Amino acid sequence: MIFSVRAARHCAAVGLLALAVPTVAQSAPNAPAQLRAYRINPGDEIEIYVWGEERLQRIVKVLPDGTFSFPLVGQIDALGKLPADIETLVSKGLRSQYRDTVPQVTVSVKSPMGLQFSVAGKVKAAGAFTAGRYVNVLEALVMAGGPADFADVGNVAILRKSGTGLNVIKVRLTDILKGNPSGRDLAGLPQLESGDTVIVP
Repeated sequence: MIFSVRAARHCAAVGLLALAVPTVAQSAPNAPAQLRAYRINPGDEIEIYVWGEERLQRIVKVLPDGTFSFPLVGQIDALGKLPADIETLVSKGLRSQYRDTVPQVTVSVKSPMGLQFSVAGKVKAAGAFTAGRYVNVLEALVMAGGPADFADVGNVAILRKSGTGLNVIKVRLTDILKGNPSGRDLAGLPQLESGDTVIVP
C-alpha cells in the first residue's frame, strides 16, 4: 500500500512537470513568424504624400548614396531608415513653411527594388536577384536554382560590406538540404542584407 501511494505521488509529479514545460512540438505550430520591418535601400522607389498639398505628392527614387531630394525640404538621408522615420524628417523640413500645424505626411515604399543580393559559385543559376522582401540564405540558394553537383553546402559564405571592408559569415546547410535540420540549424539561418553576395564553393 505504501508503494502504491508513492507511485501515485510520483506519477502526479511527472504529470505536473509535463504540463509546466511544453514541448517544442506543442509550441512550434502556434509560434508567430517574426517579420522584419523594411528599411530603405538605394534604388527603392518611395511615395511621399503631404495631405492637402497635391504639389507635394511625389514618387522619388533613392540615389546610390542613400539620399533623395524633396521640394521645400532639400536633401534627405534615407539609407537604413523606416518609412515612419522619413515621415518625421519631411514634417520637420516643412515646419518653417506653415504657421500652424504641418499637414500629415505619409510615406510608403512603392517599389523595394533596392533590396538586391547576388549568388555565385556552384549553383545552377548564379546571378543577381531582387527579392522585394527579406530572404534568408537558404531562400537565396533556392532562387539561384539550388546547389550544383559537387557543391560544398557545408561551407557556404556570405560576403557583407562593412564600411570599406567585407565581413564573411559562414553558414552550414548540409543537414538542412538533406531534410534533417536541427532546431539550431533553422534558428541560425542568417537573413541577407542588400548588397550581400552568397558564395557556394
